[in-house]
Amino acid sequence: MTDMTQRNRPERPEGEGDDDPTPTQLRKSNVKPNVTRRGGGDPAERGRTTIADGVVEKIAGLAARDVLGVHAMGSGFSRTFGAVRDRVPGGAAKSVTRGVKAEVGEVQTALDLEIVVEYGVSIADVARAVRENVIAAVERMTGLEVVEVNIAVTDVKLPEEEEEEPEPRLQ
Repeated sequence: MTDMTQRNRPERPEGEGDDDPTPTQLRKSNVKPNVTRRGGGDPAERGRTTIADGVVEKIAGLAARDVLGVHAMGSGFSRTFGAVRDRVPGGAAKSVTRGVKAEVGEVQTALDLEIVVEYGVSIADVARAVRENVIAAVERMTGLEVVEVNIAVTDVKLPEEEEEEPEPRLQ
């Protein structure tokens, strides 16, 4: 330090303030002084994201319908009721959530699915493929951990049964 700087500096007892970095030391060491940012903290931690049960049900329903061997979703009654509703003018569009029930928590979800399989397919293989596809889709899109996917096979579509419209598959 120059004599002029030394004279303008206030006297401090020895050892006090020796740890305070000078502006030159701050620039050289890349240590930044404590600066308060507006809003404080990481932007990702400034609020909550909630995902409705219906959102998870739609994702799971579409993922399940995409598996070969799944003819339809839902129990016989819900499919019949849905078919009648679809034919009524002004009725709701086909429900992608038919046969799907989700319970969504803060970080986890559990799903119950009702499916109708096509005759001749391995039910165990179809259930495994549905479970894998649903878990992958829900976890990827929502970030929720899927703790269980319960699958109830409610019917088998026989080749000679009256043809009801198969539910559309995603391509």
